Amino acid sequence: MRRNLAIYILIAIVMLYCSGVEALDWKTDFKKASSAAKASGKYIMLDFSGSDWCGWCIKLEKEVFSREAFKDFAEKNLVCVLVDFPRKKKQSGKLKQQNRDLSTKYGIRGYPTIIILSPDGEPVGKTGYLQGGPTNYVQHLNEIIESRRAKQ
Repeated sequence: MRRNLAIYILIAIVMLYCSGVEALDWKTDFKKASSAAKASGKYIMLDFSGSDWCGWCIKLEKEVFSREAFKDFAEKNLVCVLVDFPRKKKQSGKLKQQNRDLSTKYGIRGYPTIIILSPDGEPVGKTGYLQGGPTNYVQHLNEIIESRRAKQ
C-alpha cells in the first residue's frame, strides 16, 4: 500500500513539473510568422542563430530564451522566429533558402543577431547576446519596442 502511494505521489510531482515547463512556440516559417504578428499586433523577433555550434547562441538560449521571465514576455509581446544555421541539424532546402534570404536582407554578420520588426514588418531594432539574464534581456527588448511606439 505504501509503495503504491509513493508511486502515485511521484507521478503527481512529475506531472506538475512537466505542466510548468512549456516551450516557447518558436516559428521557422517567416511568412506565417509575419501573418500571425500582423493579425495579433505583436512584434516579430528574428533570432539568427547557429543553434548547435555557436557558443553565444547556446548561452543566450540557456540563460534567456528558456527562462520563464522571457517566455512570459514573449508570449504577450512577440512572435519569435528562429532563423537557424545549424551544422548538424537537418533542414529542408526551402527553409535553408528562406534563412539565407533573411540573413542577406538584414545584413547579418555574426551570431547570435536578434532583429526586432514591428507587427507590419518594419525593422525596429537590432541586438545580440547581453549579460544579466532574462529580466535584463526583457527590459532591453521592451525598451526597443517602446522606443518604436513612442515614434508612432
